[in-house]
Amino acid sequence: MKQTWRWFGPSDLVSIDDICQAGAHGVVSALHHVPSGAVWTSDEIARRHAEIATMKDGAPSGLTWDVVESLPVSESIKRRVGPWRDHIEAYKQSLHNLADSGISIVCYNFMPVLDWTRTHLNWRLSNGATCMRFDLTDFVAFDLFILNRAGAENDYPAGIVAEAKNRFAEMTDKRRAELERTVAFGLPGSVENLSLDDLRALLETYAVIDADTLRANLVAFLEEVVPVAREVGIRMCCHPDDPPFALLGLPRIMSTEDDYAFIMRAIDIPENGITLCSGSLGVRPENDLPGMMRRWGDRVHFIHLRNTKRESEGLPCSFHEAEHLDGDTNMVDLIEEILREEARRKAAGRVDWNIPMRPDHGQDILDDLNRKGQPGYPAIGRLKGLAELRGVMMALSARFDLLGAQK
Repeated sequence: MKQTWRWFGPSDLVSIDDICQAGAHGVVSALHHVPSGAVWTSDEIARRHAEIATMKDGAPSGLTWDVVESLPVSESIKRRVGPWRDHIEAYKQSLHNLADSGISIVCYNFMPVLDWTRTHLNWRLSNGATCMRFDLTDFVAFDLFILNRAGAENDYPAGIVAEAKNRFAEMTDKRRAELERTVAFGLPGSVENLSLDDLRALLETYAVIDADTLRANLVAFLEEVVPVAREVGIRMCCHPDDPPFALLGLPRIMSTEDDYAFIMRAIDIPENGITLCSGSLGVRPENDLPGMMRRWGDRVHFIHLRNTKRESEGLPCSFHEAEHLDGDTNMVDLIEEILREEARRKAAGRVDWNIPMRPDHGQDILDDLNRKGQPGYPAIGRLKGLAELRGVMMALSARFDLLGAQK
């Protein structure tokens, strides 16, 4: 696997210099300042390439921009309303411009309204480290008593509703405000401080869109853009839902292996692929990550290696971001399957045999606790995770004649 690192651009408190020192070989980035539905221009793309290629003192970093994460799919496209046709044309042009710059992998997601959802951004663990967490009771308390979503109580078991009522009654005003901000953090454009009314309005737009409709809209989107991606030499890969179960009455269509199987078969073109995120998919106990890699490895274009730990039974459930080798996913078995797929591709002469991966998320440890960087993306926590994953990769690579060939 090619070891990469997510970078949010010049404002990221983890610098290009830090990434070099972590030993990553490539960068995963995006033009977060460009609104959804707008074209990523060649000039903006070139600027990001230059930023990645340069250290603070002007020396070359040796890093390349290997994966776009994400080229966002606008809400208009997901719902096929408003300027959705213009947005699809802009998406196609962005693919052309990215390909012209040398990029060949584009990650995207099709999650409605919320890009991801947590209730805690810095939940304290027993060893003093912090991590992101989804607490189901807290989330239901938000849904019922902060958002006041109509009919929300019908979406949860009566026992959870009663627990949420008690939890909310015990919350301080400070915790209620923090919970509201944390959930809103997962909203596209949340840097613009979207309000509860904004969220309610967005949810209302999905009142007539069920999972079948949203899935049909995803297929229609891919029918338009995947042929363009194929033409220009880009492999597209869809990120799973995070978390992989329904929230706020919204449909979820990329949460299970069956969801991916449907999309891969609907658009049966190699460039229509998968971002295998072991953290998001691993929240569902029925998602067999090593098995998914065996069955669908041919279509896996990008890999997120992270681990989550379920705290309750059933779905939806509470969970938190675990250490990379210490969650519910057997990371050693998963990495072995990834390396087996790489060896198969290499033997077949595929140019994409070296699949990019990044150590996704991480716990805040040591100086991360003072740095206060992007939630979920600490410097030292990810460095620790990458070192652990790298050790597993090196130990297993000899079995597949891949030692020294991963850069």
